[in-house]
Amino acid sequence: MKPEVSAIDHIYLTVSDIDRSARFYDQVMRLFGFRKGTDPIDEQPHARYFNRAVRITLRPAKTVAAHDPYAPGLHHICLRVADRAAVDAAARGLKRLGIDVTGPRLYPEYEPDYYACFFADPDGIRFEIVNHLRKRREVVRKWAQLTDFENPLAKLSVRATRRGTRRARS
Repeated sequence: MKPEVSAIDHIYLTVSDIDRSARFYDQVMRLFGFRKGTDPIDEQPHARYFNRAVRITLRPAKTVAAHDPYAPGLHHICLRVADRAAVDAAARGLKRLGIDVTGPRLYPEYEPDYYACFFADPDGIRFEIVNHLRKRREVVRKWAQLTDFENPLAKLSVRATRRGTRRARS
């Protein structure tokens, strides 16, 4: 039996200034309904923001360099919300906090229903807020049928089309 990963449990972010970052994340994570834990690890301050599904932890960086999303490592973190209205609400809330946020808008180059906004933390770590996409819901509904490793939705669609064509000929 293969172990199934059901979620990302936690993400650790190293930050250049833990106090400055905690002030930023306190506002953002409170907006998104997270709670906060502050117990140190190995006598180093940590800030743990958590909800029912995920935890994002800040820890002090040991060396300081500008974050480059195009260097090996983290590009961005995408947080999913229920729908477009929730993306809109997140963008409005971030703007009220004085955070520079894009959009929100559709990004059809990703998916026809991809609706998102973007912002960055004080170290330049980028975040995205996206609606719950039709394709993600389809994956959940059809998971047992997605037997191919690579491009399983596309292959499932091809098989369904072939079955439909054979039935039409019969």
